[in-house]
Amino acid sequence: MSKGLAVEIKNLVKDFKPSLRAKTIRAVDDVSLSIQAGDVYGLIGPNGSGKSTTMKALLGLLSPTSGTCSIFGQDSMKVDSRNDVGFLPENPYFYKHLTGAETVRFYGKLCGMKGAELEDRVREMIALVELDAASDRRLGGYSKGMLQRIGLAQALVQDPRLVILDEPTAGVDPTGSRQIRDLILTLKERGITVFLCSHLLEQVQEICDQIGIIHHGKMVREGRLEDLISLEDRTELILDKPSPELLEKIRHLVAAQEGTTLISEGHPRTTLESLFLEETK
Repeated sequence: MSKGLAVEIKNLVKDFKPSLRAKTIRAVDDVSLSIQAGDVYGLIGPNGSGKSTTMKALLGLLSPTSGTCSIFGQDSMKVDSRNDVGFLPENPYFYKHLTGAETVRFYGKLCGMKGAELEDRVREMIALVELDAASDRRLGGYSKGMLQRIGLAQALVQDPRLVILDEPTAGVDPTGSRQIRDLILTLKERGITVFLCSHLLEQVQEICDQIGIIHHGKMVREGRLEDLISLEDRTELILDKPSPELLEKIRHLVAAQEGTTLISEGHPRTTLESLFLEETK
């Protein structure tokens, strides 16, 4: 595994056979991707495209039919590879009679933490997800957005280097979704690698460094966000205070037009939503 990579998936294939007589279903078909340490990577695709299966294979929850998955250089099928990983599933289940602080404390104990170290970490995580005022409230009274944030707190309690988030804003209102987005950006600022899948393409475009588009189990586009949304066959000119005449003549007359500045020249951007719809139509 190359230095600087947090995740490397090579030629991953995962087949399922629902029953003895049923035909084998290929959920993931020769998928490869890599995530640089400290980056936010967004895996997007329609329902049933293989996103969650890919994540589960990376977490060692499913054995690949073929191919390999590595986390910081370790085979993801080995238990030790998960020591540096925090995970928030799409629909996490929490015991509703525990408080927010008790829930984070419980997961900290599962990770081997105890004593003052554990209590300090619980307070830090509760503060990070901005649930200080609700830390002693039972989870049964939490909103969907608050539950997702307490889920993030438990995923971070052992101070992982990689956080895997499966639809972290599913069913969350716009305010809660924005809070989770800001939390992911905070993780990035701390140097934590984030691997997420989401249906909120606008949000993915706001926070991700790399994007992978998966469709029918295959990776159809993958790379740096800026490269993917660049329209190579077009050029845009941004002019400061151009005259109406210059707008008619455009580019080759800019240098001759006194008092006009060419601010930048480059490739205009499409949106991630447009790219996604084009690749999965």
